[in-house]
Amino acid sequence: MKFTEITSEEFRAYAEKSPYQSFMQTPEIAALREKDGWTPHYFALKDGDKIVAATLLVSKPTFLGKRTFIAPGGPLLDFSDTKLAKSFLTHLKSYAKSHKGYTLQISPYYELVERDRHGAPVPGGFDHTKAINTLKSLGFKALSHPSQPQYMFAMSLEKHTADQLFSDMKSNTRNHIRKAEKMGVTVRELKREELSILKRITESTSIRRGFTDRPLSYYEQMYDLFNPRKEIKFLVAEAITDQSTTDQAPTPLSAAMFMLVGHEVVYLFSGSDEKYMKDYNAQYLIQWEIIKYAAAHGYDTYNFYGIHGLPDEDTKDGIYDFKKGFTSEETGRVIELLGTYETPISTPIYKLHHFLSRLKS
Repeated sequence: MKFTEITSEEFRAYAEKSPYQSFMQTPEIAALREKDGWTPHYFALKDGDKIVAATLLVSKPTFLGKRTFIAPGGPLLDFSDTKLAKSFLTHLKSYAKSHKGYTLQISPYYELVERDRHGAPVPGGFDHTKAINTLKSLGFKALSHPSQPQYMFAMSLEKHTADQLFSDMKSNTRNHIRKAEKMGVTVRELKREELSILKRITESTSIRRGFTDRPLSYYEQMYDLFNPRKEIKFLVAEAITDQSTTDQAPTPLSAAMFMLVGHEVVYLFSGSDEKYMKDYNAQYLIQWEIIKYAAAHGYDTYNFYGIHGLPDEDTKDGIYDFKKGFTSEETGRVIELLGTYETPISTPIYKLHHFLSRLKS
C-alpha cells in the first residue's frame, strides 16, 4: 500500500464511485474553505494503481503557528476494514505531524448502526461500532459537538414511483400537500440574483427558532461553486396571498437549499414565513417537489438531513415528525453516523490550547 498526494481530479473520480461520498468531500468545498484561509490537500492510499481510501484534508494555522487539519465529511473508506482504516489514518497523522499540525479532526460520512424509521436497530442489520475502537486505538476522541449532524433522517427512492411515494406518506402529510396546491402554492427554482429571497426567509426563521443563519455571501458562493455541475438547487414556494388585487406579485412563503451530489439529494437549509405556514403549508409542497425531482432523476436517497438525536417516544420532536411524515416503514430510516473525532498531533500544544479555551469559556 502506498500513501500519496493526488490531484483534485483523481480525488473526484474516486469520490464519485465511493458509497461514502459526501458533498463535504468535494473540490468545491475545498474552494469554499480556501476563501477562509484553509489550504486543501488530497490524499489517497493505493493498492498498486487502485485507490482504496482517500480524503480531502484542509489545514490552517490556528494556534501558535501550528496547524489544524480537518477532513470535512471524510475520510472516504470502509471503516469495517480495520487494517485499511488504521493504515490510512496513521499516514494522515504522520503527514500532519511533519507539517506543523497539532490536531487532526475527522467526520466520516459513515453509518454506525443500521436503524429503522423509528430509530431502532434493524435486526440482522449492520453494526460498525468496532470502528469506534479502531479510532480510540489511534488516539481519537469523539467530540460532543460534531461538525456534521450525527443523526439524520432519510427516504429511500429506489424502486418507487412518485405515485407510490405519495401514497406511502402519512395521510396528514398528503393532506398538507394537497392543501398547498389548492391554495395556489407553486414551487420554482431561484436564480443567483434572487438568493436574497432565501436569505430573508432563513434569517427570520433563525431568529424565531434560535439558530445562526448563514450570510448571503455563503449562499452565493455555494451557488457559484456547485451550480456549474448542477449539484445545488435553491427552491422557493410562492402564492398570491391577497386575492383582492389583480396585479400582486406572488409572496415567498418558504425557501430551501438542496445539495445533489452522488447518489443522494440532501435537504440542507430552509425557512418559512411564519405568518403563512398554517394556511398555506408551503413547506410541505417544497419537500414534495424536490422528492419528485430526485426520484425522476435517478437518485436513490432523499436525505432530510439532521434530527436532534435518536427518536424518543416520550419526547415530542417536531423536526423528526415532519420528516418522518413523508415516509413509510419501507422507505424511511434514521441514519446514525460515526461522529466527529479529534486526535492530538502535538500533545503539549493541544493541551495548552484546550486549557486556554476552558479559561475563556
